[in-house]
Amino acid sequence: MTESPIASASSARRALRTMWTTRRFEEAVDDLFARGLMHGTMHLSIGQEASATGACMALREDDAITSTHRGHGHCIGKGADLVRMMAELLAKETGYCRGRGGSMHIADVETGNLGANGIVAGGIPIAAGAALAFQLRKEDRVVACFFGDGATNEGAFHEAANLAAIWKLPVIFICENNLYGMSFSTEKAFAIEHLAQRAAAYGFPGVTVDGNDVTAVYDAVNTAVERARAGEGPTFVEAVTYRWKGHSKSDKNLYRTKEEIAEWRSRDPIGRFEHEALERGLLTQDDIDQIHAEVTADIRHAVLTANAAPDADPTDLLDAVFAS
Repeated sequence: MTESPIASASSARRALRTMWTTRRFEEAVDDLFARGLMHGTMHLSIGQEASATGACMALREDDAITSTHRGHGHCIGKGADLVRMMAELLAKETGYCRGRGGSMHIADVETGNLGANGIVAGGIPIAAGAALAFQLRKEDRVVACFFGDGATNEGAFHEAANLAAIWKLPVIFICENNLYGMSFSTEKAFAIEHLAQRAAAYGFPGVTVDGNDVTAVYDAVNTAVERARAGEGPTFVEAVTYRWKGHSKSDKNLYRTKEEIAEWRSRDPIGRFEHEALERGLLTQDDIDQIHAEVTADIRHAVLTANAAPDADPTDLLDAVFAS
């Protein structure tokens, strides 16, 4: 049974800890990259922590997710081990994918994370397929499929949405609309006000929520999960949010104004939830400070432990390649 972030002190702690863990993990990753200790690229979700946290809190442990290139929060929200995550990003043998997947392709089947995906919209048909498997096996499980606003203009989204609708698959399509597909504003990419309106074309509900409100996201996804478990099919949940950093490490943010970024930073989902938890008497300032300290220690441990792990060996790279 899942519980709302504001249902109890324990659920409030869980929500806040998950959001802070995601942020501190990504700040550490950002620092490692800047110091030349991490290679490749990564896509940070700093500022978007509420959408991943709220959505994952509405799921059970045996439910599944598919993720995106901006997927650290989804992975953490579903219960990933921080050391193995960090090791994967550092190309270590102890990483989730033995250092081969990196930031954009972490998978953790044990926690139900069927994998992040570097292909825009790539995880959407995978989610539909997993939901079909659950349905055919008569398993009481659902799939939460995370993707960004840009993915809704890809053919894979439309095909998977239509298939999920006609077969009433137990899948929740969660669009984290951070207002930019790479550097292109959603105002120019869409002729509709809310992306959730697209659900009507396939015959299932679509709802738009404040993606910086962890409880609002939880409530919307929880309703969608209940509907999916009841055999009523998919729901489209659009969580409107904002990434504070650039699209990726090569993005210099020249298409956004400092004023716009500052305005969205003032809507920080973490500070907002801390304020609400204090007002409701769910947490004290000492509780919040303790969570900050615990998370900081956890991230430091993950960095030090992962960095000391053996590097992935390029000579056995083909061990993970299969052909039929």
